[in-house]
Amino acid sequence: MAKAETVVNPNEVVIQLDTPLVRGEQRVDSLSLRKPLSGELRGVSLIELVQMDVLALRKVLPRISSPILSEPEVNNMDPADLLACGVAIAGFLLQKSAKDPALAV
Repeated sequence: MAKAETVVNPNEVVIQLDTPLVRGEQRVDSLSLRKPLSGELRGVSLIELVQMDVLALRKVLPRISSPILSEPEVNNMDPADLLACGVAIAGFLLQKSAKDPALAV
């Protein structure tokens, strides 16, 4: 399964992809995801994001990823990599006070 590595910035996570994305001759081995702002969540239910709904992830990932993903790239991602991205996004939605107890489990 893809590994999520928290960077020094708590509002950013780097996901090491199990299956790199191929863009022509370029290989994307990792994605940097940043905490979305409220406007970047438009058109998406927060409950769907927390439940890691694929359609919700397809809308939000291109808005917060670096390099920026296209919708076809998100559609073709390895499910393990999509799950790792979903876990990171769901984590961004927690308040700071809720993160410490959630990480202790």
